[in-house]
Amino acid sequence: MGPGRLVVMASGSGSNLQSVLDACADGTLAAAVVAVVSDRAEAGALARASRAGVPAIHVGAQPGEPRADYDARLADVIAGFGPDLVVLAGWMRLLTVGFLGWFPERVINLHPARPGELPGAHAIERAWQEAIAGERTITGVMVHLVPDEGVDDGPVLATADVAIRPDDTLDSLTARVHETEHRLLVDTLKNVMQRSPA
Repeated sequence: MGPGRLVVMASGSGSNLQSVLDACADGTLAAAVVAVVSDRAEAGALARASRAGVPAIHVGAQPGEPRADYDARLADVIAGFGPDLVVLAGWMRLLTVGFLGWFPERVINLHPARPGELPGAHAIERAWQEAIAGERTITGVMVHLVPDEGVDDGPVLATADVAIRPDDTLDSLTARVHETEHRLLVDTLKNVMQRSPA
């Protein structure tokens, strides 16, 4: 069996994508990123993909397009690359069963919070606000499967805690969460692909 085929979906700068590209390049991960897809034409993730020689594809939503129609177009594009796993690394759109049904048990999401905590966007900022308010001293990162339309609540594959230190700033906490994300995502992909039948 050749290296695992990954399609990475990202809406932002793509630092988690970069950690996957680097791990594939240095052999840490027996996989290849065969495409990077973004819903934002200006996403840094697309530039990172291009620099790595990986197809960089913008699939933008049309004005007024129903979510299910967009997801069907998106699934069609991604299915064309024959991915073993679809990795959501900072993908900021909710996906419907119209997309997820194409890739059962193969869509993996990274979320910067512990299981059951802070679903949705801006999780790091929200954890930071709770810490300032004296309500939280710890946050974390999880990698989970996306079986349905629930937000950040699929079966957990891996999790790691990140302590919020008394001298943290939002920037220092964000940097530490991102470092943890990069490591946990690569380690989890490695474990998932080792378990997959050849």
